[in-house]
Amino acid sequence: MPSHAPQLAFNAWLASLRRVCGGFDSRPPEPHIPFLGEVGARSICGLEIAEIRTNARWIARRRRDIEQGEGRYCFLVVQRRGRAGIRQQGLDLELNPGEMALVDSARSCEILPRGLIEHASFHMPRAALAARLPGQEVPFGKLPTAGPGGQLLQLMVNRIISRQLVGDATPAEGQGISEALSSLLVPLALGIARNPEVSPALLYQGACQLIDQQLQEPDLTPATLAERMNVSLRRLYRLFEAHEETVCRHIQRRRLQRCAEDLAAPGQAHCSITEIAYRWGFTDSAHFSRAFKKAYGEAPRDYRRRHCLH
Repeated sequence: MPSHAPQLAFNAWLASLRRVCGGFDSRPPEPHIPFLGEVGARSICGLEIAEIRTNARWIARRRRDIEQGEGRYCFLVVQRRGRAGIRQQGLDLELNPGEMALVDSARSCEILPRGLIEHASFHMPRAALAARLPGQEVPFGKLPTAGPGGQLLQLMVNRIISRQLVGDATPAEGQGISEALSSLLVPLALGIARNPEVSPALLYQGACQLIDQQLQEPDLTPATLAERMNVSLRRLYRLFEAHEETVCRHIQRRRLQRCAEDLAAPGQAHCSITEIAYRWGFTDSAHFSRAFKKAYGEAPRDYRRRHCLH
């Protein structure tokens, strides 16, 4: 491969980042580290979502681009893999897997990936959000997710970025979903905590949120989860042992719950039981049937008949 190929790959990635997210500068990883990077963009229910994967060592919002009118959005950033430092308004935070942060595109900011990261960025109209906040200032920081509002926002975000929504939304539905996200986001923005300590409780919550985001991946294991969280496998095990469960049992329980939801949903009646099981990460239909019967006391077919097809 030509020696200039890594720089060409980085330049192409940066051009894609600027096209999707606006004016950003970046620096590749150290010369001895191969560059990895992808940028994708999706529009779901009228929401623009950027999906970014990279091991660049520095990403920054350019002041000159802000002055040219590129401050139309706030970024609702969902960390899906790895850790990243984010700086804005003289404040620093560390974003861990499963956590969310609000970043104002009308101000300069820096993102410092700690190795390979993946995050999804919801582009929220800044003017509409600022109009609902006291003083029309958009705060920067992590969004608290322990309360009911945070849990609902996390659930909606997870369903969207994990491609779990079925069917196409009408324009009215899309507008409603966008307004629902904004309505949940405003009180959380007012309760932003600056630089919270990464306690075991927060790490456990982040692990559970990351599991929910990755349930559809068959290769989701304790080892891959620990890698994405940038913690040791032993530490991950201890987080779940403190809640009297194992990582594998938690993953299987959440997968079974998602399968049960789909089996009971009239809109999923056209899908076979095997399709639903495979959708949520099961790779052996016989194993799925045994696990489901043990958890719910009846076979998947009987559960579906009782809840959906009567």
